[in-house]
Amino acid sequence: MLDHATIRTNDLDGTRTFLEAVLGLKAGYRPDFPFPGYWLYADSSPEVHLIPGNGGSVNRTGETIDHIAFRLSDHDGMRRKLDKLAIPYSRMELPELGEHRLFIRTPTGILLELVFRESDTPHSQSTL
Repeated sequence: MLDHATIRTNDLDGTRTFLEAVLGLKAGYRPDFPFPGYWLYADSSPEVHLIPGNGGSVNRTGETIDHIAFRLSDHDGMRRKLDKLAIPYSRMELPELGEHRLFIRTPTGILLELVFRESDTPHSQSTL
């Protein structure tokens, strides 16, 4: 089970505001580290940690984490929210998995995948 994802960003406040508005995450308790940042919670779990980055461009040619995916509900509601917030997105339909996916970018260019599962299908269970 993945515990959390840490995102380095040169725009801590903007990225926080974006993730709160889009994903409904809420800033909460964070230990007193000697550097700034936020822990963003889904319910009682700190899912995303934000820490300062140097503002370099996102480079996908080397070894790196490509994107972060979130399992959510209400695909149509999320599309309406993204439209209202004027956040561009692309779509992917995976009917064999019973899934809809939306892809968005944070203000600093980090790719987020939003996964919506209609129901359990034979292929929706992990075989790892």
